Amino acid sequence: MNKRFKPKFNIKKGDSVVVIAGDDKDLSKARTVLAVYPDKAKVLVEGVNVQTKHTKPTAQNTKGGIVKIEAPIAISNVQLWDAKAGAATRIKRSRQEGKLVRISKKSGEVIK
Repeated sequence: MNKRFKPKFNIKKGDSVVVIAGDDKDLSKARTVLAVYPDKAKVLVEGVNVQTKHTKPTAQNTKGGIVKIEAPIAISNVQLWDAKAGAATRIKRSRQEGKLVRISKKSGEVIK
């Protein structure tokens, strides 16, 4: 990513999103964003891009074994879910009472 300008993304932690590209593509199922990494332009989405990791036994995990973890995916592969419209939507930003708010392009509702 370009270090000169900090990128602005419309997706935040806790949002409901739809995966629109990749192996876990599903346009009808909304999922939750667990973390956003703006410097890498990636998001961690619940139940998407699940990978297996082999772990050694430690003090916390005495057995070790195979653990399934979610890995980040590109932020361009997800789109915000509009619950009112029941579909994925694009976002526009506007100012209301001095605050920048996100507004759904499909339903026109403010996204909290």
